[in-house]
Amino acid sequence: MRPGPEAGHAADTDVGMVAGSDAAVVAASVTEPEVFGELYRRHAPAVHGFVLRRMGTEHADDVTADTFVTAFRIRGRFDRQRDSARPWLMGIAVHQISRRWRAERAHLSTLAALEAVPLGHDVPDASEAALARSVDAGLAAALRSLRRGDRDVLLLVAWAELEYAEVAEALAIPLGTVRSRLHRARRLVRDALTTTQES
Repeated sequence: MRPGPEAGHAADTDVGMVAGSDAAVVAASVTEPEVFGELYRRHAPAVHGFVLRRMGTEHADDVTADTFVTAFRIRGRFDRQRDSARPWLMGIAVHQISRRWRAERAHLSTLAALEAVPLGHDVPDASEAALARSVDAGLAAALRSLRRGDRDVLLLVAWAELEYAEVAEALAIPLGTVRSRLHRARRLVRDALTTTQES
């Protein structure tokens, strides 16, 4: 399940363009399940790009697929007061990643063992290639050393480009917790990178 132009084309042909907010799409999908494909068309590239950077190409397609399958299954729980489903979907993706935490740690360990590894190889389109920038060994090691909750917050801000309030929504944690985890994660990464550069 790799997002690309064909996914959007299928949604356009099967369902037609669904106008309105993500909340409107989710609401419509309760009685017309095929409409949910519009949510995939809108957000799959961003979700896939985020997962790709965290887990590499081996797991990105499966985790993205599982994210949207789960989102479809629990779509009745989506807070329709929210216009955008992106934080909700990123939260589901983080949960899927956490279920495969050994795979994420193995990916970061592999990167940490190398001088620099481009994550942009074998990506399906230019937008994902742009998201999949290089992660050097020092950064990979620093990310691997973080507690999972701290890493989730840091990467949702840095790689998924969510606002603090959106991270709180995605992870179902208070805004103050987002701020404290982000502060701690940034400090630990900065210290780890400084130590690496000095050694």
